[in-house]
Amino acid sequence: MTASPEPKPEAPSGSYVMTRRGMTRCLCSRAEMAWVVLVLLLTALPVGRFGFEDFTEALTFAGCVTGVALMSAALIMVLGVAAVVDCWVRGASSNFGMIALISTGVASLTNVLLALQTWNDGELVVFKVLTMVLSVSSLFAVLLVWRRLDAIPTPKRVAVALIVSTAVAVTNFSYQYLFQPYRREATPLVQLNVGKAVLSADRKAFSVPVDIKLVNHSDMAFYVLGAEFHAMGEDVTVSRTDLSPLKWREEVEKWALYREKHPLTRREVYQPGELVAAQPWIPAGNWVEANDESLTRTVVQLPSDTNFDKLTFYASLSLARKDRLVLQKFGGSDYSWRGKALPQWAKDGKKENDTIIRTADMRENNAIDNLTRKKRHLTTLWTFGPHGVDVSLAIAPVGEEDRPLSPQTIREVGNRYGLLDVLAGPVEETLEEVKAGR
Repeated sequence: MTASPEPKPEAPSGSYVMTRRGMTRCLCSRAEMAWVVLVLLLTALPVGRFGFEDFTEALTFAGCVTGVALMSAALIMVLGVAAVVDCWVRGASSNFGMIALISTGVASLTNVLLALQTWNDGELVVFKVLTMVLSVSSLFAVLLVWRRLDAIPTPKRVAVALIVSTAVAVTNFSYQYLFQPYRREATPLVQLNVGKAVLSADRKAFSVPVDIKLVNHSDMAFYVLGAEFHAMGEDVTVSRTDLSPLKWREEVEKWALYREKHPLTRREVYQPGELVAAQPWIPAGNWVEANDESLTRTVVQLPSDTNFDKLTFYASLSLARKDRLVLQKFGGSDYSWRGKALPQWAKDGKKENDTIIRTADMRENNAIDNLTRKKRHLTTLWTFGPHGVDVSLAIAPVGEEDRPLSPQTIREVGNRYGLLDVLAGPVEETLEEVKAGR
């Protein structure tokens, strides 16, 4: 009789389940590590690019500081990638848990700020969605690192205190040195000094020297979009009696139509002024530096037998703040009398006069807005009418230059890019001495 073999001891019933759980934990742990690393890299790469572009291309101190801050944040996130891998691989023996938490906290703060700026100023929907996805993903990454630190002897409170104190310091610095200067108002001054009219040697003509002085006492620099000077000749007769109420009211209605305004009186009768000279006095695209002054002299010449009784001088300056946009060079001039179509906003309710059109490319003042907003052109129009010269400008997305501009849009564009017009005049010069000496 043969002995039956003894039965082999069976494996514990729970060992297979424990093995599966261990494999699941390992896979979940690796997936969490991959998620955090991916979020850090996807945040660090564009933030580093934005910072480098701001630092190398910024024209202001604020732009350079912003670029340095973004590059520093990107460097922290890159270092955080190595710290995260060390935390997940070495586990409790890792000494870089605080660095991992700080880097994910910086990534989360950066993504939230990018999302706020993109939703506030951005125009392209794809970037709004991307920034929101990255913000949520980075917050989840912070939670994953926080949970992982339960097994790592790293002082969480130190990391949290460092993140909070850094955020407070960055906020305070940004408000004091970036936001406040950005919101500060500044307006240069244009002064007109008119000299005495001088007859030529043959007494057939006379000339009037005019000094145009630009004074910028602010700490802001400006782009010159248009600098216009013109002179108007006026024929004035004096009545021995007061004008009738009906005639005076007609004069008031005419007075309100034009920028070139003469005094409203009961005895003087003004004929509509005539444009006798017009010219730019600073090339468009030049800069007005902070705390700077410049002087331009021009001479207006007329025949001595003119029928004008006085000359009236005006100057205007259209500017944009240099910390609000980056202006490229103006291209060549186009002319309405050669078939160049005017934008619709320039024709609505206006009589078409001879107009010179100039266009320049522009960029936003920071790399983030430059990527998330539509490309824009700046257009200036010099309109010459029988009663003066008018310089108008508009900033509009490429392909939308003909779109009508509402008053609200004009205000928003003006506030965003720091657009302002500085006017000087009228400065009058009588011609009695010239006529008496001819």
